[in-house]
Amino acid sequence: MQQNAIQLMDSDLAEGQPVLKKRGQIKIDNVSLIFGKGKQANVAVQETSLSIEPGEFVCILGPSGCGKSTLLNSVAGYVTPTTGMVSVDGEAVVDPGPDRGMVFQQYSLLPWKTTFENIALGPSLCGDLEATQTAEYFLDMVGLSKYRNHYPAELSGGMQQRVGIARALATNPSVLLMDEPFGALDAQTRLVMQESLLEVWSEFGTTVLFVTHDVDESVFLADRIIVMSASPGQIVAEFDNPLPRPRSQDMATRKDYIAIKQKCLDVIRAESLKAFELQNA
Repeated sequence: MQQNAIQLMDSDLAEGQPVLKKRGQIKIDNVSLIFGKGKQANVAVQETSLSIEPGEFVCILGPSGCGKSTLLNSVAGYVTPTTGMVSVDGEAVVDPGPDRGMVFQQYSLLPWKTTFENIALGPSLCGDLEATQTAEYFLDMVGLSKYRNHYPAELSGGMQQRVGIARALATNPSVLLMDEPFGALDAQTRLVMQESLLEVWSEFGTTVLFVTHDVDESVFLADRIIVMSASPGQIVAEFDNPLPRPRSQDMATRKDYIAIKQKCLDVIRAESLKAFELQNA
C-alpha cells in the first residue's frame, strides 16, 4: 500500500527511469453553479477560480448559504458546473471517483456493516487485492482496532467520523474532501478530532479541501484560508497561514494566531451581515 501523496508515473521518464510525481492538484477554473432557470434561478457560486497544490491543506470559510459546500461538491463530482471547469491532476471532473475521498458532516456509515466492513468496502470495490490488510491498517491508524466488530449505532459521533476518515483514505485518494465533518460534535471532541486529522494528514500528505464556518478551526488546520462572500458565493479573501507545524491547541494564544483569526473574522462578519440583509430583503 503506497502513500497518497506520491504516484509512479510510468509515462514520465527521466533518462529511462520512472519519475515520482505528487498527486492531488485541484484547479477550479471560472466556475459558476446555477440551479433553476429564468426568474427562479439561484446562483450558488459565481465565476470562482482556485488552484490548490498537491499536499496542501486548504480551508474554505464563509457564512451559511455562501455556496462553499456546493463548490466542494463540484470537486467531488456530485454537481456539474454551469460554466467553467474543475480538474484534479489535469483530468476534468465529470462524476464522483475513487481519486477523491469524501467525509460528510452527517454520519454516513452503512448501518448494517461493522466498522471493519465499512472501511474495507471501498478498497474491495476498487479491486484492491489486499483490501483486508488495507482496512486493518486504517482501522489501527484511527485507533479503533478494538471496535472492529462494532456497528455504527454502537459508536460515538467522534468514533463514527474517525471511521469515515479511515474509509475515505482507504481507497488511496489523491484528494480528501471534508464538508464540515466535525460540526455535529461537541467542542471537546471536535478539538481532539482536529488534532487527529492533522496527524493523519502529516503522515499521508494527501491534499485536503476542508469546508467550515468555524474560524478557529480553519486557523488551526489550514495552510491557506479561502473566504467566500455571501450569496452568490465568490472568493473575497485569501490568507496564507503563518503558523508553524506541527500544531497544538495551545497555539490559540499566539500573536500570529490571533492576528490571522482577526483578519478572517473581519471579512466573515462583513459577509455574514450581507447574508442576513439578503435573507431579510
